[in-house]
Amino acid sequence: MTARNLTRFWEWGRKIICVGRNYADHAKELKNAIPTEPVLFLKPPSAYLKEGSPIIVPAYSSNLHHEVELGVVIGKPGRGIPRESAMDHVAGYVLCLDMTARDIQEECKSKGLPWTLAKAFNTSCPVSEFIPKDKIPDPGNVTLWLKVNDQMRQNGSTSQMIFSIPYLINYISDIISLEEGDLILTGTPKGVSGVQEHDEITAGIEGIVTMSFTVDRL
Repeated sequence: MTARNLTRFWEWGRKIICVGRNYADHAKELKNAIPTEPVLFLKPPSAYLKEGSPIIVPAYSSNLHHEVELGVVIGKPGRGIPRESAMDHVAGYVLCLDMTARDIQEECKSKGLPWTLAKAFNTSCPVSEFIPKDKIPDPGNVTLWLKVNDQMRQNGSTSQMIFSIPYLINYISDIISLEEGDLILTGTPKGVSGVQEHDEITAGIEGIVTMSFTVDRL
């Protein structure tokens, strides 16, 4: 059996598992309690977006927010993965944006409804090129940044994460089996804010990768 090309996981990976409120300062800025266990939600693979195509504001939203995140690409499947061996299941990383229709999320939260409309729409998961695992020897200590129209909005370190990557892999795989090509979004630092049509979003992992996307509306 020919191994699939993990450097193009977005073409065939089956799920995107996202972790909400994994940075205390971000939880606070949205007036949410700091979680005692990971907050999970899902995006479909149709949410993936690569550079060269625009982020599309959903027609039903008037307050689209950026959230810059470190993404973890799974290279070895498993369930109930022990924390001690969790990193053996990681193939590499990507820089990700968790684009969020904040007005719709607030409405869903107030009604006790799932966040699907706010988080899972087409183009809601822009990703960078695949980053091999050895390029980021300590994923628990890299700097993520994001600018809108060249103004810095987010700048934080993964060292601020509440739940580490091994913890998340263990926690998630107890509930949802992890498969080759799956992506875990590990949460966003503080500084999330709105974007408008024609805005230019540039984001990076310091010293590793950068990416840019424009915002459009159909």
